[in-house]
Amino acid sequence: MAATLSASPTYSSAAPQRKSSQSPRVFYNSSHRNLLFNSSFSHCNNTVKLSLERAGIVVSAVSDSPGIGSYVESGNTADLLDSVKVFDLNGNGIPISDLWKDRKAVVAFARHFGCVFCRKRADYLASKKDLLDASGVALVLIGPGSIDQAKAFSEQTKFQGEVYADPAHSSYEALNFVSGFTTTFTPKAGLKIIELYMEGYRQDWNLSFQKDTVSRGGWQQGGIIVAGPGKNNISYIHKDKEAGDDPDIQEILKACCS
Repeated sequence: MAATLSASPTYSSAAPQRKSSQSPRVFYNSSHRNLLFNSSFSHCNNTVKLSLERAGIVVSAVSDSPGIGSYVESGNTADLLDSVKVFDLNGNGIPISDLWKDRKAVVAFARHFGCVFCRKRADYLASKKDLLDASGVALVLIGPGSIDQAKAFSEQTKFQGEVYADPAHSSYEALNFVSGFTTTFTPKAGLKIIELYMEGYRQDWNLSFQKDTVSRGGWQQGGIIVAGPGKNNISYIHKDKEAGDDPDIQEILKACCS
């Protein structure tokens, strides 16, 4: 059974809302007036898709995994990202939103280029690259560091996607990713480090102690977004709550390839 809903709310903000366990769930947050909502419900996969349209800004949300906490933020986030510049391995600076302006992309944000968790995340996403390619979705990784660090990461990991550097951490600040000692050293993160070392992953301590990482303490956490096509179309955001907080890969695939 499917249903559609259109409405024009007059209030200025909407808080994240949660349906009952018998109903599909959607999390959204918008500070825009006079939005047109179009929702579709599907009982077969317990998914709600929500589109918000205003002055060219399109935001959609897909979330049906309890505890993940993934949600889509307001158009303000897209506006902030529009002023962020990242750098490719040749040192060319481009607005970050150009990465998904003309295509859909899964964009992973690393803690830093020496991080063992980020090397696992790179493989975790690259393992589904054939599905991403078949759906015309680009795979991108951004790290808070220098271009030379990005080059070293790319060479060491042989990452199959595109790699960009964000020396100013501007994208992390625009997306409001968490940072701090207590989000880095947690019992769960400690156990995962042991698991990763047993799998053969290693931290690059040289990259980890370079100035671009140490100056920020190395406490930065990252996340994953699905965006595009369209500079203001951010359809999925996962913010790591602690080091090594990877979302369910099926959630990412549902957001980009369904």
